[in-house]
Amino acid sequence: MHRRRDSAGVTLLEMLLVVALLAIAAALAGMVLSGGMRGMQLRAASQDIAAQLRYTRARAIASGEPQRFTIEPRAHRWTGAEGRRGEIPAALSVAFTGAREAAGAAAPADAQGAILFFPDGASTGGRIELLSGDAGWRVDVGWLMGDVRLRRVGRS
Repeated sequence: MHRRRDSAGVTLLEMLLVVALLAIAAALAGMVLSGGMRGMQLRAASQDIAAQLRYTRARAIASGEPQRFTIEPRAHRWTGAEGRRGEIPAALSVAFTGAREAAGAAAPADAQGAILFFPDGASTGGRIELLSGDAGWRVDVGWLMGDVRLRRVGRS
């Protein structure tokens, strides 16, 4: 009678196949996470700016005094009401369009933009765009009501 011997191990070929599949999966995960992290960074920075613009407007209404939100696109930083400050990640591109730029005047390359909020809730209006690759977020501030709107945009 012949006894059947079961092999308890794996072959070298099977082991190499598993290692190759793990390497491919790790490479794909790295690509997805790096793009995903940049997208999360873009969204978080946009939401932070929108929140600070809303806070600056609320402070103008509550205090009865005009309040200013300034942004420095080249320096990647902003300043809001009551000395609040923040930084925009350097990986993102920042663009500001205010009343002066909308009227056709060119702003100096290192100029800071400003949106002024008045005690009645109105503002001078403006737009801040944060972009990363083909993705972006736009923060629009209406001049009549001072409302702050955040929406996703794609770069053309």
